[in-house]
Amino acid sequence: MTNTYSDITFTRKDDLSKGEFENCTFQGLDLSNQNLNGYIFIDCHYTDCNLSSASILGTAFRTVSFEGCKLLGLSFHLCNEFGLTLTFNNCILNHSSFYKRKLKKTQFKNSQLKEVDFTESDLSECCFENCALNMAVFENCNLTKTDFRLANNYTIDPERNKLKKTRFSFPSVIGLLDKYDISID
Repeated sequence: MTNTYSDITFTRKDDLSKGEFENCTFQGLDLSNQNLNGYIFIDCHYTDCNLSSASILGTAFRTVSFEGCKLLGLSFHLCNEFGLTLTFNNCILNHSSFYKRKLKKTQFKNSQLKEVDFTESDLSECCFENCALNMAVFENCNLTKTDFRLANNYTIDPERNKLKKTRFSFPSVIGLLDKYDISID
């Protein structure tokens, strides 16, 4: 039997039992290294939580927002892809993986995405606003209409990704030429 929780605010003193959470708020929880396999989150909001290295195999994130959260090493490529809709603001997502995820229109704002794996992801119409993308991997990605104008430190190979109406700004756009090992003054 699955527990169902609706319209509840969970704070740092609460433990989460496996179940379905709808329209819930999570504030200041430390869920790092926790087993969240198979949990279902619908229309939920996380604020100042730590989910680093949590196990999220089959976990559903349907219209879930993260603000001020630490999400180091999360394997989003293992979560349930049905209805996957995420928003990140002021988060640390370093070393996470979105391999083959459909993330169309996902908003990444004021976040660190260092060494994040986006290989074969659909990032069309995403926005990377004020995001650090040091050593993030963009390989065979759909970057149609993706906005990198306020992102920095990215390296993207235009020959190995779909770029159509993708938005960049100077000087960060130089990250499109990194593979050529040229000097631009």
